[in-house]
Amino acid sequence: MFGAELRRRRLAAGLTLARLAQAVHYSKGQLSKVETGRQRPTTELARLCDSVLDADGRLAELAVRAAPPPVAAVPSRREVMAVGATAVLALAPSGPRPELPDTSALPQPGQDLGGTLLETSQSLFTQYRRLGQISPPQAVLPALVAQTASLESLAAGSGPRTGKALLALCARHAEFAGWMAQEAGDDTAALSWTARAVKLAATSGDQDLASYALVRRALVTFYRGDASATVDLARGALVSRLPPRIRGLAAQREAQGHALAGEQDACLRALDQARLLLATSADDAAPGPLLGTTHLVDPVSMVTGWCLLDLGRPRQAAEMLDREVARIPANAVRTHVRYGVRRALAHAVAGDIDHACELTGKLLAGVGAVDSATVRLDLRRLARTLSRHRTHGEVRALAPRLTAALHDLP
Repeated sequence: MFGAELRRRRLAAGLTLARLAQAVHYSKGQLSKVETGRQRPTTELARLCDSVLDADGRLAELAVRAAPPPVAAVPSRREVMAVGATAVLALAPSGPRPELPDTSALPQPGQDLGGTLLETSQSLFTQYRRLGQISPPQAVLPALVAQTASLESLAAGSGPRTGKALLALCARHAEFAGWMAQEAGDDTAALSWTARAVKLAATSGDQDLASYALVRRALVTFYRGDASATVDLARGALVSRLPPRIRGLAAQREAQGHALAGEQDACLRALDQARLLLATSADDAAPGPLLGTTHLVDPVSMVTGWCLLDLGRPRQAAEMLDREVARIPANAVRTHVRYGVRRALAHAVAGDIDHACELTGKLLAGVGAVDSATVRLDLRRLARTLSRHRTHGEVRALAPRLTAALHDLP
């Protein structure tokens, strides 16, 4: 069905097979095999053809139907390990680890647990987030686990006001631990830590984190490729009583879900909503650490660039990502790698092979340093895209380093 529909739309647009192949940067032979049903279409090819032929998502929908049923994978070591401190410590790599913040200065129960302890704990949380930008998640998780337990214990020995503030901060540690667990490739642990964060926040009197947890869960479904679940979860956090920042982050995630499904109009509407809400939240900032990323100057523009690639518009995606990646602070290595790999992918899909190889070469050291399971998905997609141009000189030169980087990742 996909091949027949692609051929019908190509002929209706007055394009030869060679012209369409040139427009989507696939070979004429590959497209011929897809049209005649000898080769299954990839989602990427379907979206590119959708964009070129103005098919309004129809080809992407057919590509999903044409995909083979998923094969049950053998559970990884991470997936079968129990969620909790023991599992997290077992994931930690051997050998020297990056230096962790010093927690020895924290006051003990029975001492004054007022402003000094809270300020120190907030400062430590900032340091953990910075460490997460430059280190593998397995190096950060043990400290987050220990600090979450420590704060919960200290909150129990404090007065009502300080205790609630410490529990709220404890919830933020647990929420961040969920993100680090997802970066380590353990979705089960990620969801478990997010659920714990919600309970801690509710105990502290913060009901909003429960709604933000929907945004976090939507990120898990997004990276699993489940567009409808991503949209549904994100919409659950778009209720009027919530702070504008949470609703803005939810609208961004909804946009990514729509882009994954090839729904361009719905994606752009969600992005417009996100921009409006996040602009409002800047004038009404809540106390304490901000939810979501803090390293993007214009997060909505960055997410727009991300979405445009999934919508089959790689040239526009590359232009927007070029501009926004240049604005990321130099010390935000994880953020640089995440959006840098997507930027390189956009250039590769757009046919800018030399530039894509140049960008990828500069990113490989950072890819190894942060060891991100989510970045890995785009990196493998980038490797597949470049492999279509294996006779290209820059691709041949990069291939050994890219293969080694992929081999070193779990």
